[in-house]
Amino acid sequence: MTAELVRGQNHPVSRSRVEIRVSAGTPVLALASLADEQGRFSGNGILAHPGARSLPGVESPGELADRHTFAVDLDEVAADVHRLGVLLVLPPGGPVRFGAVPASYVAVADPEGAELAGYTLTGLDAETAVVALELYRRQGAWKVRAVGQGYAEGLGALLTDGGLPALAAAELAAAALGTIPRTAGADATLATMPTLVGDLRAPQTPAQAPAPTPEPPDPVPVSGHPYAGTPGPGDTPTAPPTISYAHPRRRATSNEPPEPAPRPAAPQEPGQAPRPVAGDASGWSMDERLYNQVWGMFEDLARMVAAYRSAVEFADSRMDRELDEALSDPRHRLGGSGNAARDTARARREELVAQAQAVLDRDLAQLIAESEVVEPALPAAYARWDNPVWHGHRTPEESPLALRLGDLHLPERPDLRIPMLSRLPLERGLWIDNGRTGSEAAMTMDTDRLRRAAMDMAVALAVRLLAVHPADRFSVHVIDAAGAGSASLAPLVRSGVLAGPPAAGAQGVTQTLAGLTRRVDLVQMALRAGAPEDLPPDVDTADQLLIVHDFPHGFDDRAVTQLRYLADEGAAVGVHLLMVADRDEASAYGPLLDPLWRSLMRLSPVPDSHLADPWVHHAWTFEPDLPPQGSRVLDQALDRVAEARRTTRP
Repeated sequence: MTAELVRGQNHPVSRSRVEIRVSAGTPVLALASLADEQGRFSGNGILAHPGARSLPGVESPGELADRHTFAVDLDEVAADVHRLGVLLVLPPGGPVRFGAVPASYVAVADPEGAELAGYTLTGLDAETAVVALELYRRQGAWKVRAVGQGYAEGLGALLTDGGLPALAAAELAAAALGTIPRTAGADATLATMPTLVGDLRAPQTPAQAPAPTPEPPDPVPVSGHPYAGTPGPGDTPTAPPTISYAHPRRRATSNEPPEPAPRPAAPQEPGQAPRPVAGDASGWSMDERLYNQVWGMFEDLARMVAAYRSAVEFADSRMDRELDEALSDPRHRLGGSGNAARDTARARREELVAQAQAVLDRDLAQLIAESEVVEPALPAAYARWDNPVWHGHRTPEESPLALRLGDLHLPERPDLRIPMLSRLPLERGLWIDNGRTGSEAAMTMDTDRLRRAAMDMAVALAVRLLAVHPADRFSVHVIDAAGAGSASLAPLVRSGVLAGPPAAGAQGVTQTLAGLTRRVDLVQMALRAGAPEDLPPDVDTADQLLIVHDFPHGFDDRAVTQLRYLADEGAAVGVHLLMVADRDEASAYGPLLDPLWRSLMRLSPVPDSHLADPWVHHAWTFEPDLPPQGSRVLDQALDRVAEARRTTRP
């Protein structure tokens, strides 16, 4: 029985030798792409096309046609290849967009004939190149996923979005398309392929990317990188970001050892899904592999829920159509045939929804099993405060790859929590919203309790940041102009880990911002001069974290300008911003502060659905990770930081 997939849905591939069959409504070029675990193209031999048909594990078709067959041997695919994509491209001189031709159908089949899974590419419009489906590795096994991601700018845009430099993407696209026999009136060369390669000077935008649903405040991506798909007022939408999984401080060299191989999956009974293993993703260290695995789980949950929702929407629309047809047929107006037709339509809808739910439940069970082995294996920087790893944690000698900010979940399975990890060093400041506007959970809380919860969350994040870095790697400054956050700040003050007492009043605000602004200026000048070591002796070379509580209390126009400067320029030279504020209270400064708010990643001290993933743009519920009530884990972590600083100082 063939599994009929909808966009985003996946299905196991139980055979190593398969065929991928394409039936298009018009002659197309069918290509195969090879990518790493994050879907990135790198190196040579990443595209099988008529001019280079054979790559390890895949044999591509060799001509322009409306029907194609790929021969795939998954056992022969290179170990560093995790995704095998099937690409369909319209030829020069043919139809100008996929929306103008009948929908294509792509299937994964047994070479002996039986189809295992199929996908009809519906909903395309201006696209001229599309990723139809992909075979991908997951925990030692292969699956097929219906993708349906199209690009109006053509093959060059598709390759650029996969990580190739613009020039390399254009050259590869020209090589692939240049092998097509010339269509009448068209020349398959780079100079005459603007719709296939795209303008290399402009951002390449996937035409199929769905627009995010605006939420107040502005939705932001969980990746921590600015999300161009969510423009602010007056902004011009640009291409969605691509996520870099490369270690920010690693430089590849020719004498580096090969990447450690992922741990093999534990043996399982025939026919059962592979047993999950913590750290089975790629990476140079266990921390990096766990980080990539968490992001893989995040993407899997996003796509499987998108597939389920799409299937339910299809079932609803089909039922509505059948009900309309039944009501419009005069024969159904007499007797009980009308009721029977309505009952049949509803029964079909329930059957489709039940099938989608069964697939979702199957995939969720596997993801839950993976979460149960991954969560206990996480290092302190990624772990929840109630993880036992904190009891034996010691100040590390190296900085971590990422930091856990909280948890994410979707309404289809709220008990399945995905860690929200942000790469370090922080490329964006953080803003913990202590206001009540735009949040149902915040509206139900007393204002004082909400403000205390926001400041407690800021302190917990600061302690985590200090605890997972080497001693003296971070200096923490606090601006608490009115002193309203003293209760939450007490652990930081008591342990002595702050760079100085919390700044109070307008004078304290001025002095703190002036010192950090000076540091940013001096480090920037030293870097531009190529002499980062020639800094004045009074400049603290450690990274700086500034916590601002109850902005804009105590801020004048000059202080606001300095704060914006730190938000814009500070992260690049090691000055990071963590604000605890209510955006509405800052409205007196007018639209000049809008760029500041949009440059920060908004977090909430209470459960709130305002974050969007970079794949299908779900609204994810974020929940902060706070120490358990009555636990001393925060104080113990601060004691270890203070002790490490005492022992490392000369």
